[in-house]
Amino acid sequence: MEDLLRLVHVLGAAVLFGTGAGIAFFMVMVHRTRDPKTIAHVAGTVVVADTVFTATAVILQPITGAWLALRIGWPLSEGWIVLSLALYVVTGLFWLPVVVIQIRLRDLARRAGRDDSPLPAEYFRLYRIWFAFGFPAFFAVIGIFWLMLTKPAMKLF
Repeated sequence: MEDLLRLVHVLGAAVLFGTGAGIAFFMVMVHRTRDPKTIAHVAGTVVVADTVFTATAVILQPITGAWLALRIGWPLSEGWIVLSLALYVVTGLFWLPVVVIQIRLRDLARRAGRDDSPLPAEYFRLYRIWFAFGFPAFFAVIGIFWLMLTKPAMKLF
């Protein structure tokens, strides 16, 4: 049972990281085109991917992680687990606004494409926020991977 839980947990982590990296790549690349219709199309796909893949993994990760820890006998108060959960919350605090921003970027690009007008200033302001929020989330996830792989001995309480 532990092996199956570990597999599901690792697959969930891979989905979170891979989808996040893929979304970031495609959003950055399409943004460079400055073409509202292309941006609207790609951003629409990104919103669907975040909803289907990322949101599902976000929900399952703490469940499979807690279940796995309890099955193996690791107390949830273990330092590396607590720090992992804290970084998970940090990631979520940056990811949730990014999802809202992606929807807004999509809508602004759709409107500009429909009106055959350039992207508005609000699009570029939101894009800069979206871009900046990706870095703390990315490094927090890297930190979680490191903690999960190394399980360093640390006393927090």
